[in-house]
Amino acid sequence: MTESVLVINAGSSSIKYQLVEVESRAALASGLIERIGEAMSTLTHKNLAGPEEVKYTVEEPLPTHVDGMRAMLKQFQTHGPDLDAGHLTAVGHRVVQGADAYNHAILICDEVEAKIEEFVPLAPLHNPANLMGIRAAREAFPDLPQVAVFDTAFHQTLPPEAYTYAIDPKVAEPLKVRRYGFHGTSHQYVARETAALMGQPEAEVNIITVHIGSGCSISAVRGGESVETSMGLTPLEGLVMGSRSGDVDPAMIFHLVRAGGYSIDEVDALLNKKSGLLGMAGSLDMRDIHKGRRAGDDASQLAFDVFCHRLRHYIGGYAAQLGRLDAIVFTAGIGENEPITRAHTLEGLEIIGVEVDQAANQAGSGPKLISTPASKVQVWVVPTNEEYEIAHQTVDLVHEL
Repeated sequence: MTESVLVINAGSSSIKYQLVEVESRAALASGLIERIGEAMSTLTHKNLAGPEEVKYTVEEPLPTHVDGMRAMLKQFQTHGPDLDAGHLTAVGHRVVQGADAYNHAILICDEVEAKIEEFVPLAPLHNPANLMGIRAAREAFPDLPQVAVFDTAFHQTLPPEAYTYAIDPKVAEPLKVRRYGFHGTSHQYVARETAALMGQPEAEVNIITVHIGSGCSISAVRGGESVETSMGLTPLEGLVMGSRSGDVDPAMIFHLVRAGGYSIDEVDALLNKKSGLLGMAGSLDMRDIHKGRRAGDDASQLAFDVFCHRLRHYIGGYAAQLGRLDAIVFTAGIGENEPITRAHTLEGLEIIGVEVDQAANQAGSGPKLISTPASKVQVWVVPTNEEYEIAHQTVDLVHEL
């Protein structure tokens, strides 16, 4: 019997959803509910189960996530696909922060809800919204298993030397200060897919997974387990991103406060929302950065160079950590669609055995191999599918119950 999972990704004023048929990996439906709690909300529902995509848009007040969930159900009932006929097995929830409590997907109960709430200080923008989605879905689907899949879970295999910050443990431990890493479902999915494309058992290959989009992170995956990752206590650490700075000298914050007169909240907003490509070049869209470069804009060129320099820095470091590197895989919006960024990032990495096939790099969409046959390290482009990964982990857990 074909099984499907309703995947929920709840934001503070939104619900993004996708109905995934697990065996075929097909998205049968998807939708987005925006501006929940405002005077007027918008729900866009797409039925993808037929020969052609059919889209429906509704505008109505949706005061709470529960109201949003009911409106979503009405769309399924009115416009399909039929959830009962689709053998809906469970609801899978993306949850950003599971701290060190969860290294795998978990069946949601009141105790798990309480744990997710306990970790709100570690993810104040995400976990409260994830909880609203969970509570609304538990009310809407009282008879279905609800499963939490954590962004942080895949990185719980990091060794202590990788996740520990060099500060007094008496300060760090009570506040749970350590590297957690994020984008775990994406890194896990593309690492497994790349091993399959290579025709190798996942347990026998070492892969660097490069997730670059609006948010960016990179992981070293040894034998299917994450052993290093660039994001840390929060998603701010690591690579240059669309609007996030990535790595900075921590003392810069003190300087901004003391010498610049910035408040802590202003520094937070600066580093998370007004930095990265946006802060350097005025746009977080890499297409705009390339347009600026072609026009001779120095700020766009510098932003691009800094972006690729940071990537190259991490790839080289992670290759050293792994000892033996079998493959590098690019994924997410920039990673999948930007051959110029891939090529520039990989320049100079011949020292670790990378040789790029420029024609393959420029050709078509992934999944595709973009390294030459002579390259000691294979380089792949593999589209990520985080919704499928959540659905896959959800069904696997339900089958174990």
